[in-house]
Parts: sequence; structure tokens; C-alpha cells
Amino acid sequence: MLKLFDMDRNKAIEILEILEKKFPQAHCELNYKTPFELLVATVLSAQCTDVRVNKVASELFKIANTPMQFEQMPIEDLQKYIFSCGFYKNKSQAIKALSHDILVRFDGKVPDNLKDLQTLKGVGRKTANVVYAEAFKGAAIAVDTHVFRVSNRLGLADAKTPEATEDALKAILPEDKWSRAHHLLIFLGRYQCKSQKPDCINCELKDYCRYYKTNL
Repeated sequence: MLKLFDMDRNKAIEILEILEKKFPQAHCELNYKTPFELLVATVLSAQCTDVRVNKVASELFKIANTPMQFEQMPIEDLQKYIFSCGFYKNKSQAIKALSHDILVRFDGKVPDNLKDLQTLKGVGRKTANVVYAEAFKGAAIAVDTHVFRVSNRLGLADAKTPEATEDALKAILPEDKWSRAHHLLIFLGRYQCKSQKPDCINCELKDYCRYYKTNL
């Protein structure tokens, strides 16, 4: 499919340039003050809106915002705070696990490299990529539902999983574009190329887009 629409690195960069003009304000919409707060917020954001996470986190971080404080917090209390984010049992267990791991293995500090971030208990690949790219300004592409959807619709990837999509994006985009591409693709998916009703007619990328050429 990719060969059919002739997607290459030059066209991929052109797509990013168009998105940069369209969404110059694209940024991480999770509110945080420290890498650890971002880590917790990212865990909470799974299958939950950033707006909801920010509302919950603003109150939660008044009570606890360090690994030690979350380590000491009864899990039942944590679950009450994060209940409205959904999947609160799994998320509370992940937050407790990563807090303990950071205390025991990293002297209470969030590791600043992708390799160690990915080894934290309760932390998946996407979450590690978000924290590494956003908090530590590393080169990474976090593939959430928006990035997965629009990357495969456009033809930047032809993949069945987030992990394979991440690999495809890394292969077609220059490394210095990875972190910025993450934000731009999220904004495209969040505000135009929506899951159910993508606004294809008014999209500046329709001439590049595999989905548009195939379905419309």
C-alpha cells in the first residue's frame, strides 16, 4: 500500500511542514511541573482525555507528587482520587509500582534515558516515550490512539500495532523530527482527523493521504 501512494521521506517531511503551519501551537496538553508528575499523568491518560487527567491531577498532586508520597499513600485512597480517569485499579497499581521502582532502583529520581524508563514497573513503551521526549527532550515517538490512526491513514505507516507504527515512523522520519511529529500528529487526530468523522474535505493533507484516496 505504501508503494502505491509512493510515500517517502521527502513527502513525510512535507506532511510535517504542513502540520507545523496548521498546528504551530501543538504541544503536550498534560499539565505537569516535574518529570515524575508527567509520568503519573501519562499513566492516567490511557483511554482518558487530557482535560480529565489535568482536572484529576491538579487535586491529586496537592496530596502527593513524589515517589515517596505515592509509595506511602494507601492504594484505596489513590483509587478514589483517580476513579474518574477510568481503569482506576490498573492505573493505581501501576503508579504504586513505578513509585516503588523509582525509589528502590533510581534513588527517587525518574531516569532520564529511554532504556531505564522502559524497565520501570507499570510503565509501557508509549508512556516511556512521552516522558523521555517531553521531560528530557529526547528523540522519541509516542504512539497513542491518535498517532496510530492518522499515521496509518496518511500512509506514513502500514502497521497493525502501535509498536510497528512507531518503528515505521522512525524509519521514514529524520530523528530530529520524531518528538515534534508526535505532537503534530496528535493534534491532527484530536482536532481534525477524528476516529468517526474525519474532516477530509477541509484537510490540507488530502493529496498525500492514503485514506482519502481510497475511501473518498
